[in-house]
Amino acid sequence: MCFLSIPIGNNITFYYSLLMKKYTITAYIEKDPDTGYYVGIVPDISSAHTQAETLDELHKNLKEVIELCIEEMSPEDRKAIPQFIGIQSIEVAV
Repeated sequence: MCFLSIPIGNNITFYYSLLMKKYTITAYIEKDPDTGYYVGIVPDISSAHTQAETLDELHKNLKEVIELCIEEMSPEDRKAIPQFIGIQSIEVAV
């Protein structure tokens, strides 16, 4: 939750509470064999991807890029973000 403070005189401040919608977004993380960097890809947001040397740094970078991408989306696009269902590992013999 975010608060907006507005001074209204005589040292009195009125606080507006701005409700922000929370999103739970799934990122796919892999380690690049050439660079050793962790790479994060967000399948539900085509322009959201980043990389970092550590998982902690990657998490911070992913959060930032996801926030930026969602801020730039129209309300209709925000509503169209798919709901994550799950990941399956499929074993095949070829």
